[in-house]
Amino acid sequence: MLYYTVVPIQTSRKNAGLRFRSAFTSILPRFGIIAAAFLFFLTLPVCAQETKSDSPPVIVQPGAPGQPTRVLPSTTRATLPQPSAKDVEFMQGMIMHHAQAVEMSALIEERTENKTVRRLGARISQTQTDEINFMKQWLTLRGAQISPPMPKMSDHQHHGNMAHNHKQMPGMLTAKQMDALRKASGAEFDELFLKGMIEHHMGALIMVKELFETAGAGQDAELFTFATDVDGGQRAEIKIMQTILDEKP
Repeated sequence: MLYYTVVPIQTSRKNAGLRFRSAFTSILPRFGIIAAAFLFFLTLPVCAQETKSDSPPVIVQPGAPGQPTRVLPSTTRATLPQPSAKDVEFMQGMIMHHAQAVEMSALIEERTENKTVRRLGARISQTQTDEINFMKQWLTLRGAQISPPMPKMSDHQHHGNMAHNHKQMPGMLTAKQMDALRKASGAEFDELFLKGMIEHHMGALIMVKELFETAGAGQDAELFTFATDVDGGQRAEIKIMQTILDEKP
């Protein structure tokens, strides 16, 4: 570290300038050596890091309690655990379940001016659309179909079977309920929407409950977190919707 002491002296500007340049010139060589040495040491870690980056990564697998760790080949890739049949069924069913909630929310814009209902609908639509995308990705990464396999049948039987599947999923609105929602407007629409969405959310809670009550299901970390979030989020929205209904005149 360099220290400077300022000593007031009587001299001319020319002499002062010469003294300053002389002092600076005498310090510069020593300062330059220190700076060069400092920069040299700074570059050492960078060089070391660049050298290390050329070597393949070391993958270590922890051993069981009391067992040694294993060094795995650098080509080792992580594999996702095989989901249970119930896991796949839950995700496939929840995609269809969420899709109806998004469809219900899409009716809001042209049928009510209620700002509270409009904000709630926008939140439900965005949240459940994002969750649908997540569920599709989750199924795809595990080699599962996004939709449950359908048996071969006539068009009439196909539509009947789809309606039966909707009826089987808790909380799904019937075709008659959806038709009534489409035809309503204003305060009538608000009430039908809120009551219908509460019923819909209650159904999702039942689906989560059934998942966790099934032996061997819900063990996947991502699935567990997702299902738990669905449960907590929809419980909160049910309370909001019930409050809106209770506050209506």
